[in-house]
Amino acid sequence: MQTVDPQCLRAFVTVADTGSFTAAAQRLLRGQSAVSLQVRRLEDQIGQRLLDRGPRHVALTPEGERVIAKARRLLALNDELLASLAEPEVDGVVRLGVPEDFATTHLPAILAEFARAHPRVALEVTCELTLPLLDRFGAGEFDLVLVKRMGGGETGESDDIVLREQLVWAGAGGASPVENLAAPVPLVCSPRPCVLRELATRALDAAGRPWRIAYSCGSLAGNHAAVRAGLGIAPLPLEMVPADLVVLRAEALPPLPGIETALLESSTLAPAAQRLRDTLRNARQRGLLVA
Repeated sequence: MQTVDPQCLRAFVTVADTGSFTAAAQRLLRGQSAVSLQVRRLEDQIGQRLLDRGPRHVALTPEGERVIAKARRLLALNDELLASLAEPEVDGVVRLGVPEDFATTHLPAILAEFARAHPRVALEVTCELTLPLLDRFGAGEFDLVLVKRMGGGETGESDDIVLREQLVWAGAGGASPVENLAAPVPLVCSPRPCVLRELATRALDAAGRPWRIAYSCGSLAGNHAAVRAGLGIAPLPLEMVPADLVVLRAEALPPLPGIETALLESSTLAPAAQRLRDTLRNARQRGLLVA
């Protein structure tokens, strides 16, 4: 019987997630030719073409759509097996603070994998805005926190950076509320203190565009609903723009900077918290984070 190479599966899943062989190679820390060869080997082994290779983008074929869910499950089992053999069993409580958008999009798959590998560890996850998270972390309330900050412009990897994203302006479909240069830009964002709110208003001020807070809610779902209703526009990470909202390309809006999600750790971490820290740091290389 044939056995599928997990490295080939990981290359295929990462290319599908990133949309290109170049981005997949950067994430996997391999050469582009090596990633391409691994995907080709997988296709040859199963006798199906899994990816449509365009000049600028790579997309799943219908066969690839059928294979990718099973490939993800196999990789998760592979990683779970290796973790259980390589690390002694740990227990205890880990207190993690995380922004809501990260918690609702990226975090579930990571924590599910961690829970399978370490069933005796109890997780206490708190969702909060970045600046309050930092205050509470400084007061000793968390073992680990994920926080958003403006990107530093570096292209290499850093131990504390788990994700880099590009901020965009998101709005409802139809007529844009920002074409009138004399009218204040209606913003939908979280209350102060909020990193995305600060970056958006700073960009508008630098461009000389007046603005107003049209709707402010501490809930991500509440802000999305306000944008859908046409109350205003919101600064959001590109990968977190809901499918029913649009990325605004209006020339009347200034570009927004990139942001980073960084992992901060307490100076004294118990073994269980160390395991979660390592899982979060390695999530991007293992295809659990899509940037």
